[in-house]
Amino acid sequence: MIGKPMQDAINEQIREEMESAYLYLSMVAYFESSGWEGMAHWMTVQAEEEMGHAMRLFQHLVERGGRVKLCAIAEPKEAWDSPLDAFRAAYAHEQHITAKIAELAKLASDENDRAAEIMLQWFVTEQVEEEANASRIVDLLGRIGDHGPGLVMVDRELGARPTVGASAADGSAAT
Repeated sequence: MIGKPMQDAINEQIREEMESAYLYLSMVAYFESSGWEGMAHWMTVQAEEEMGHAMRLFQHLVERGGRVKLCAIAEPKEAWDSPLDAFRAAYAHEQHITAKIAELAKLASDENDRAAEIMLQWFVTEQVEEEANASRIVDLLGRIGDHGPGLVMVDRELGARPTVGASAADGSAAT
């Protein structure tokens, strides 16, 4: 059985992950309305990943006899000044989520909840990748600016991102 402090914290993280998905869906709408289909695709995959993260936490609570409580999520921003601005916001959001995961991991340690610590290690590793991906795109967009052929090339590259569950050449799941 999971302890109440850990249960409450995981429920809060489920909300954080759902808000992440909602934010990225809002970015999908922004990119679609701006004609950046590749960036919209990238954010669609990102939103799907965040939903998967929420479900991973949800399932952890269920498996441990905890009670899932779905909390209200905030309405996300609707528009950004540029693709770079949107990806900067995504990067900042991933940094926020990394901090929340670190707090959750500390609580698991403080509560001596080994099952949660093990489960959360996956999230710690995942956040390293999430931040690196967003940072790389911010750097790239910062170098090429908000207009021109470079932006079209980045849009094309981001549109090639494998969907959640797609297999990579080595047979591992794509992220």
